[in-house]
Amino acid sequence: MHMFGVLCRLAWRYLWRNHRRTIIMLGAITVGVWAMIFMTALSRGMVEQMIEDGISALPGHVQVHHPDYLDDPSILNRVPLGDDELAARFDDAGFVAWASRVKVPAVITSERESRGVTLLGIDPEAERGFSFVDYDAVEGRFLEGPDDSGVVIGAKLADKLDTRVGKRVVLMSQDPDNEIADRGFRVVGLFTANMPAYEESYVFVGKDTAQKMLRIGPSTTEVVFFGDDYRDVEPTYAKVVAAIGDGVDVQRWYDVDTYLGTMLRVMDGFVLVWVVVIFLALSFGLVNTPVMAVFERVREIGLMMALGMKPGMILGQIVIESLLLLAVGLAIGDVLAWASVKAIEDGVDISAVAEGMEMMGAASVLYPKLFLKDVVLANVVVLVLGFLASLSPAWRASRYEPVEAITKV
Repeated sequence: MHMFGVLCRLAWRYLWRNHRRTIIMLGAITVGVWAMIFMTALSRGMVEQMIEDGISALPGHVQVHHPDYLDDPSILNRVPLGDDELAARFDDAGFVAWASRVKVPAVITSERESRGVTLLGIDPEAERGFSFVDYDAVEGRFLEGPDDSGVVIGAKLADKLDTRVGKRVVLMSQDPDNEIADRGFRVVGLFTANMPAYEESYVFVGKDTAQKMLRIGPSTTEVVFFGDDYRDVEPTYAKVVAAIGDGVDVQRWYDVDTYLGTMLRVMDGFVLVWVVVIFLALSFGLVNTPVMAVFERVREIGLMMALGMKPGMILGQIVIESLLLLAVGLAIGDVLAWASVKAIEDGVDISAVAEGMEMMGAASVLYPKLFLKDVVLANVVVLVLGFLASLSPAWRASRYEPVEAITKV
């Protein structure tokens, strides 16, 4: 232990022998570490927001449908359980949240325009905790209950239809007998969403009202369940499967929306690749530092070996010198990355490229996400690869012959 302390003191002293080179390398390491952590936080934030927005629009960590519904989302493919039976099975089952809903394709018509939309018949109180709509931010009001006779549409859809709160629209869909089911509604609210596309795609009515309009009694087309963490849905999935019985299709959110599931898996791999790529850019200068340090101290190394210092101690000193340089650079880079993320934690407005981001499923405001595991991964990878990079010059220094090294000019 005493010898390790001696080696550390020697390494620290030699590290600062050439101040200019050390400061330049510290700057390069700091910038590299800051870049890899900061850019990872931005990428994480974008993907996390995409997934959270996607899950809120699905919604649910686990969904129950008729086996044919996802391929053919018509009113014919309903869940073969009524509202009362669903409530008896799930109200006291311990889910974070759950709701049954009617979700079918429809056409909305105003005085001037028509648009294809997705009709959502919901119980607004049951979905308050996970809806992508902020009820309190709705212009006008949101639905007050499952039997509400009004309709809430998106602000962008209202512009397309040239309508507003208080005006009447007509919703048309298909009933189980393949007949047209239509009803007039008064627009009671206009909602906004993180994803502008949602404002054009969805309209909300009360679940009871939708059931009456479509003539389907107390049945629904999907049941959605929320767990504690969208990354770990297996406990929720197993509980739903055990309680729901046969004759339905139970799926996890990443099976329903494979794009979002793929994004999550790709992001986890991207972080490691990104860290390694940044390190490779740093490695040329990092390897050069111990090489030059060894080259400048050939005679000193020979003298120390002649005085009895073992080759292993020479090797250890050079490696420790490189690791100290990395450790200082990592510490500064970590602090700068944390400060940078903290400064923009309230969001970065990227509305200038909103259309492109919307095509990817991302919102126009980017919220960075700094995870401890990403910081640890970046630090561990840099230290491990830095250690490996320093072994070659350190090994070469430890193999010098004392006489040749002392007489080297």
